Amino acid sequence: MVADTVDAPRGLGLAIGYPGGAQWRTAMLNLPVFQDNSVQGFYDRLLASRPVPDTGKPDPTAMAGFLAAHPETVNAMTAIKRQPLTSGFADSTFRGLNTFYFVNANGDRTPVRWSLSPMREVRPPDETSSNPNRLFDSVVRDIRTEPLRWRLLVTIGEPEDDVRDATIAWPADRHTIDTGTVVLDSIETESAGNARDVNFDPMVLPDGIEPSEDPLLPARSAVYATSFRRRAGVAGEAPQVEVGEVAQ
Repeated sequence: MVADTVDAPRGLGLAIGYPGGAQWRTAMLNLPVFQDNSVQGFYDRLLASRPVPDTGKPDPTAMAGFLAAHPETVNAMTAIKRQPLTSGFADSTFRGLNTFYFVNANGDRTPVRWSLSPMREVRPPDETSSNPNRLFDSVVRDIRTEPLRWRLLVTIGEPEDDVRDATIAWPADRHTIDTGTVVLDSIETESAGNARDVNFDPMVLPDGIEPSEDPLLPARSAVYATSFRRRAGVAGEAPQVEVGEVAQ
């Protein structure tokens, strides 16, 4: 577990059920792009950022070497740093950073990326709070006050857009479709049977949605499965945030 900081990445997962038992599962981040465009790059970045015993921090030489070999990560990190910080989950934009295809009855495939755009006013973060659970405590209080809403937006890719590279944002002028509103109106403490036990595998898709050639998608599927198995084997751990204990 890590403390909530103003610049910590935030995630939002959705599991949408369809008649007949089919599901669409998507895990999104509040980042404009992902830091890596290959499985090897992701692995190498983790190794380069591993703390060394002497300092408890990453070896700057190792990280410098990694970045020199991965200009795509340098560009992605620059884009991430340029994104303004927001106050919490409620006013964050969440993006599915990989590309998928929407497929019609004729088999025509359209590349898409989706995102959740907050309907709440965007505010700057509270830089003064030292509460290690600030983000989760805040979202608990927010939902108690009123439901949280995001517009579910689908962006349509053009033939020149790279469907394999999650480090590259598509141009802002791409056609976007507002497909509806996602509403969160209740919140529960993490426990067996709720989100703790859902594997937000990006390859769990209903008919009409297919994965792109992005190499990160099958890797995410494998990693998420491992994470799920490890969570399922943990018993007796107290949740980090108890909803009922968060003050108004």
